[in-house]
Amino acid sequence: MKNIMLVEAEIWTVARTDKGNAVLVKPVGSDRAVPIFIGQLEAQSILFGLASVPVPRPMTHDLFISVLEKSNIAVERVEITDLKDRTFYSRLILKQGLKRIVVDSRPSDSLGIASRVHCPVYIAESIVDEAGVAVNLISDDEVQLNTEDPAGDTAPDDRRSQLEAELQKAVDEENYEEAARIRDRLKDL
Repeated sequence: MKNIMLVEAEIWTVARTDKGNAVLVKPVGSDRAVPIFIGQLEAQSILFGLASVPVPRPMTHDLFISVLEKSNIAVERVEITDLKDRTFYSRLILKQGLKRIVVDSRPSDSLGIASRVHCPVYIAESIVDEAGVAVNLISDDEVQLNTEDPAGDTAPDDRRSQLEAELQKAVDEENYEEAARIRDRLKDL
């Protein structure tokens, strides 16, 4: 196995983009994040974990954690270790007494578990170098991934046009909650 340089990171947020849902993994103290595109159910599970939302019946990640606990196995950490052909690879590092167990996992599953057990998350520096994007916080509920303009400058007219297009799409899809949020952003602009 090749030597991987890992940096501590955090599950920064889950965002909806024009390419789908992405969980953003951000190295601690960095202004860059790595978007890892995931399915809707996986995004929901991570959000539930981050917000500590109680569910009436255990979800798959909750079930797995329960099995680990009953087996006296702790989740020590999550490592996102590789990126090959646009596919991310991760692993769970588990501990049972003095024994360390390494389990391959999809990043969405590893991060779903990490969001619940609050274990450390690490990501390979090479992944941050290759796939990291500058992140600018625009408001409390809106995240912009800046992949084209390193300065992060977006002209107000361009931003208005973008929001108007998003508003029309939300209305067309009858997603009125999203439409209301976009309308409010347009008012602020």
